[in-house]
Amino acid sequence: MKPFLSEDFLLETESAQTLYREFAAPMPIFDYHCHLPVQEIAENKKFDNLTSIWLNGDHYKWRAMRANGVDERYITGAASDREKFKAWAATVPCTLRNPLYHWTHLELKKPFGIADILLDSDSADEIYDRCAELLQQDEFSTRGILTQMNVKVVCTTDDPLDSLQFHQQIADDPAFTVKILPAYRPDKAMAVEDLHSFNQWLDALGVITGSDIASYAQLLEALAARHQFFHKMGCRLSDHGLEHPYSVAFTEDEVAAVFVKARQHKTLEPVEMVKFKSAMLHELAVMDCEKGWTQQFHFGAIRNVNTRAFNRLGPDTGYDSIGDFTMAASLARFLDRLEEQEKLTKTILYNINPRDNEMIAAMIGNFQGEGVPGKMQFGSGWWYNDQKDGMERQINALSNLGLLSRFVGMLTDSRSFLSYPRHEYFRRILCNLFGRDIENGEVPADFELVGETIKDICYRNAVNYFGIAPE
Repeated sequence: MKPFLSEDFLLETESAQTLYREFAAPMPIFDYHCHLPVQEIAENKKFDNLTSIWLNGDHYKWRAMRANGVDERYITGAASDREKFKAWAATVPCTLRNPLYHWTHLELKKPFGIADILLDSDSADEIYDRCAELLQQDEFSTRGILTQMNVKVVCTTDDPLDSLQFHQQIADDPAFTVKILPAYRPDKAMAVEDLHSFNQWLDALGVITGSDIASYAQLLEALAARHQFFHKMGCRLSDHGLEHPYSVAFTEDEVAAVFVKARQHKTLEPVEMVKFKSAMLHELAVMDCEKGWTQQFHFGAIRNVNTRAFNRLGPDTGYDSIGDFTMAASLARFLDRLEEQEKLTKTILYNINPRDNEMIAAMIGNFQGEGVPGKMQFGSGWWYNDQKDGMERQINALSNLGLLSRFVGMLTDSRSFLSYPRHEYFRRILCNLFGRDIENGEVPADFELVGETIKDICYRNAVNYFGIAPE
């Protein structure tokens, strides 16, 4: 019987242990997609306690607490930070076999060094107080945690309207060597299903770019201006959160007419919305290609499914789910249209529904490019898939249908500064799979060969793929 969370956690064989200790564990972290609040890095924020750094905004924990019958007062409500933490601590023993049990104790172990006690109702106060004391030390500020976790590059997620002032503030500070870069997230430029919010966003874009944005051409010009501004600020990635790809046929005249109608707050027909979204997605992809960026697409989430909860708490509060959208044909059309025009840039595709693993892994093989190893990427297990089973399934699908050796590896996709042990989690899972293959004679027992591949997946592939050199 192995002890819980030992040094050999998730490493079933001696080969896996060797791969992890000698090759994976020492590698730095390149976090190319996350939702960390940049202002908190710029201000080098220190958090008062575990609730403020760990529970606020964590949908995973909120969903588990709701499943455990916890009153919303102790989740997003008016309870004190200590009360909320104790409600979470009481829930933790109920998360056995949920990845939250692993993540919770990995994150207490690193960076807090708490490995001698499990979190539950009895230990809640002790752990809360121990961590609150540590959080006041410089090593546990936002910058301190990033440095402790050996993070070299962070790419945040930023609306085109963002001034990027906090990115500039960080870049101007030579004392902080972690590279914090923006990533362009233009979802609101496509969101014509909500005309009020869409037009408000366009008005704000017009103020920034000095245009009234009365036509589709002016919209594209304004977005191109912001794209160029982001590029000057070091941005080399875009990101899109979509239910599914949009790729129906359209003409410029049709799209221009739809835009004018939307600008007049006139209700759009479903076919008009899809044509507009298809045109916008194509144009945004062309902009990325012309700048040599990488584009990322997160497909398949169905959001805000609980109307009563949405009305009470708003979006991004833990009421999003796995959608079952059919998207192979539309994805193929979208990528092929860009390929025909020689405007298909480096692309990462993420799916929230695990049924789409093999589809995505096969699809990227149709559009790989000469001279760009791994140009088309199957992104790491995302959201509901970023746990042991989900990561293994993604790795196996990519291994079977593509080149795992060219994979750009793990990302946090998190709002929490304590999520970096997920890279350790991923690396242990990766090494365990390779170690099992070595022990079974399915992969050569050549630790240099396999170990160098591990290093590539953990870090070096990302550096080469994104063209962003760490300090």
